[in-house]
Amino acid sequence: MKAAVYFGPQDIRCTDIPDPVLDADHAVLARVCATSICGSDLHLYRGALDPIMEKGKSQTGHELLGEVLQVGRCVTRFRPGDRISMAYSVSCGHCYMCQVGQTAHCETTQKAVYGFGVPFGNLNGTHAEALVIPHADAHAIKVPKEIPDASALTLSCNLPSAVIANQLADIRPGESVAVVGCGPTGMMTLDIALRRGPGRIVAIDKVAHRLELARSKGALAIDAGNAGWKETALQETGGRGFDKVIEVVGYPETLQMCLDVVRPGGTVAAIGVFTDATFNLNLADVFLRDITLHMNGFANVQPQMWDALRLMERGVVDAERYFSHTFPLSAIDSAFAMFHGKTDGAMKMLIRP
Repeated sequence: MKAAVYFGPQDIRCTDIPDPVLDADHAVLARVCATSICGSDLHLYRGALDPIMEKGKSQTGHELLGEVLQVGRCVTRFRPGDRISMAYSVSCGHCYMCQVGQTAHCETTQKAVYGFGVPFGNLNGTHAEALVIPHADAHAIKVPKEIPDASALTLSCNLPSAVIANQLADIRPGESVAVVGCGPTGMMTLDIALRRGPGRIVAIDKVAHRLELARSKGALAIDAGNAGWKETALQETGGRGFDKVIEVVGYPETLQMCLDVVRPGGTVAAIGVFTDATFNLNLADVFLRDITLHMNGFANVQPQMWDALRLMERGVVDAERYFSHTFPLSAIDSAFAMFHGKTDGAMKMLIRP
């Protein structure tokens, strides 16, 4: 079959690999109807995780809308023909960590993630014509036919992460809020945050078309590429800093931006995927300003998938609108290049096998 394989930094391409085989009683075999590229996949693309990828063999992709083709004999929740999605990380649903809601830290699967190399379970990826979903009963979900294909893809990662961001930030009515990062997950985070009654909400990014979209939602859009961006943002809070700041990027500099604009006693909820080994966190500053810092890039999305589905069904989030381009799987390299370069108004890529 056709599948995307990592060959090196900025070299992810479609190639032929052996067809997947259902080899576990708890697994299902699914046809990939649609997939996409997540912001975290860009860490792979730019080579940040090059040491953990087996060049020419490691598959990519962790966002899925699929159709069940075959089920293992222990699978009870799915049958052939079902329309499904699944969480980006594989969880068994039975171990201690799964029971306490930390599904990304499943003790059975050892933090296995689709399409992220040998250390994360060496699993198949969703950038393919088909894939095996182990422990399907525990972390896959049926998708109603009313949900568009593109929207359904966000159930694997983006929209549940946006739900988590808002839970961690715990925005209260009238509070000042800053969202750092206006990619697809940042936009969904903004959609939910605006429903929580903030007194003022600011969106910070460097990409013009993203800022324009945030502005159209009612946020004050600030270009972080401009000198004086921080002063402009702080002016919205009378200079004291924001009550709540949500980070949706995953770079040390964006986390520092959050710390720079949060008020004493405020909260920073960082859900970006960080791959840098070190960060010069000023503990004295965090301590003396009584800042609450949540790091949740390795997000436990499975417990939030039902909530995410409900947000789409009830019209709170229209995830389909964040898909700007469609590519065939054979052009996965072009899709990655456009998404990485943010050219041509790129937001999220819909990929069809």
